[in-house]
Order: sequence, then C-alpha cells, then structure tokens
Amino acid sequence: MNLEKVVFGFFIVLALTLNFAFFVGDMTNPLYHNTFILFAALIVSMITTVLKFGDSTHMGAIFFATSLVADIQLLIAAVIWGWAAHISPDGVTPAAMVAVVSISGGALLANIVSVVLLVAETLSIRR
Repeated sequence: MNLEKVVFGFFIVLALTLNFAFFVGDMTNPLYHNTFILFAALIVSMITTVLKFGDSTHMGAIFFATSLVADIQLLIAAVIWGWAAHISPDGVTPAAMVAVVSISGGALLANIVSVVLLVAETLSIRR
C-alpha cells in the first residue's frame, strides 16, 4: 500500500465531506451552517492543495486547479460571512447566508470533480 496515495485520497475525500456537511441545510438559516465546519473545510482544502502541488502530470495539474478553485471559493465564503457577522451593521442576513452557502456550493462542485478524477485515475491504473 502506498502511504502517499492513502493520505492524498483521504484528504480529497475529507475536503468533499466537510464541504458537503457545511452546504447541507436551509440556505437562509445560519443555524444549519456551522462556522467551524466552514473553517475546517477551508483548512482541509488548503492541505489538499499543498499535497497536489508539485505533481507534474496532466492529471496532477487538473487536481491542483480544482483544489485552487475550492480554496478560493471557500475563502470568499468565509470572508463574506466574517464581513456580515462582524462588520456589516445588518449582521448575518438571509441574503448574506445564501451568498455564503451558494459560494460553498461551487467549492463543493470542485471537490466532486476532484473525487471523480481520483476514482477515474484509480480505475485506469493497470497492475
């Protein structure tokens, strides 16, 4: 068993599941979307980006690109939520929460693409 592949696969799937855990629920209600889960999804997504860095294959470049997309979208979602919660005089409105959850949905889609590519790459490997 290749430990590097295990760690790589673990973090890709963990990034997807954490992102999904944050995304699920009523989009307008902040009670359904935990800030710690968003933070964990962002941190794990950044870890997957670091793990993908340096792979010079075409598939590695696509993995890296999808990871960067997820990082940027999760970072934007966190900034919007932070702005709404701490700077905006209106607080976390349903409109702000919908923006946060929608952007995290884009990151979720990028993570789904990564997992699909991982499965496709795994199926294409011949022993």
